[in-house]
Amino acid sequence: MENLDVDEDVNGAWENIKENIKTSAKECLVLHEFKQHKPLFDKECLDFLDQRKQAKMQWIQDPSRSNVDNLNNVRRDANRHFRNKKMAYLKAKIEELETNSKINNMRDLYRGINDFKRGYQPRTIIVKDEKGDLVADSIMTRWRNYFSQQLNVHGAKDVRQEEMLYHHCFSTLLWSMPLGGYR
Repeated sequence: MENLDVDEDVNGAWENIKENIKTSAKECLVLHEFKQHKPLFDKECLDFLDQRKQAKMQWIQDPSRSNVDNLNNVRRDANRHFRNKKMAYLKAKIEELETNSKINNMRDLYRGINDFKRGYQPRTIIVKDEKGDLVADSIMTRWRNYFSQQLNVHGAKDVRQEEMLYHHCFSTLLWSMPLGGYR
């Protein structure tokens, strides 16, 4: 019976800590939606990809001359569509940069120029371990160890003091993380 009371106290304290972490995350973080890297890729492009895939599957099943011609026509149409979409997208981006230049919005202007200069940057999901080495495969383990080091405090007087410490550690961690995630 005594053991049940301890479990309920621990569960109640954990729920309280969890709520505090969620609250501090909402206060500290602004919800950041990742920008879509290629807004030019839409439903119409997906339809062209499906047509090309079906034409290729037909050609693989029956490599006749008519299926080869059909595949080439579908490929040509799809590539033409993708090329036109990309050109329209680039024209819109250039017009946006010109507009930013005319209205002296330098921050967005240089951000757009740098995006053009850098090109595509693939997102890497890598963190550093305790020794400073890069780790890619056991990221969750690394975060679990980090939080256990930061949040396991001995000598806290009461639950409220632990909650305040958790709130402080979590908000410090969140402010130290880049908005776009680790690269």
